[in-house]
Amino acid sequence: MEMEIVFLVFILVLSVFLGFELISKVPATLHTPLMSGANAISGITLAGAFLAAGMVDSEMGKYLGTAAVAFATINVVGGYMVTDRMLGMFKSKKAGGK
Repeated sequence: MEMEIVFLVFILVLSVFLGFELISKVPATLHTPLMSGANAISGITLAGAFLAAGMVDSEMGKYLGTAAVAFATINVVGGYMVTDRMLGMFKSKKAGGK
């Protein structure tokens, strides 16, 4: 049991470090495509949250599953809103100044 916790903390720290290093090296022109890919992964997380919420028998599990669905939904919707805003920055301005 104790070794499992140490191993899981090691994986968490390693993934945080690796994620930071990878994201910091990405050029600005690739941020929008990467954001769209991350949103697709968040959609998979939402599907997993639905499954987890529906397969539990305890009340606490249902509350945690519902919270997981809510947070995953916020993540997906927010991610697509940010991506849409970023893509809007690349649209050309119309001749009328609008």
